[in-house]
Amino acid sequence: MNDYVLLYVTCPDKATACRIGRVLVDKRLAACVNVHGGHTAIYRWDGDVQEGEETAMTVKTRASLIGQVNQTVRAEHPDDVPCVVSLPIQGGNPDFLSWIIRETRDDDD
Repeated sequence: MNDYVLLYVTCPDKATACRIGRVLVDKRLAACVNVHGGHTAIYRWDGDVQEGEETAMTVKTRASLIGQVNQTVRAEHPDDVPCVVSLPIQGGNPDFLSWIIRETRDDDD
């Protein structure tokens, strides 16, 4: 199994994203969290089209930690249904990928 993933997570604002990102890194569930600038989201919710500002995060972690990251984000996030999706890393700088493993902790470590 490819053990490296990026998780795309959205938050209502930068402060929330930074707070959740710090929790993930402090718990060693992520090697790094990038908090991106705000953007506009247009989406359907409760039968209506909504539009609002949000902030995205990119979480660099192991595939084996997706469940724990998702659980932590859901516990820390103010939304009922936060966006958390996983994107596999298909390759890259081997030293960087090794760093992700060194800086995260799985229950098996």
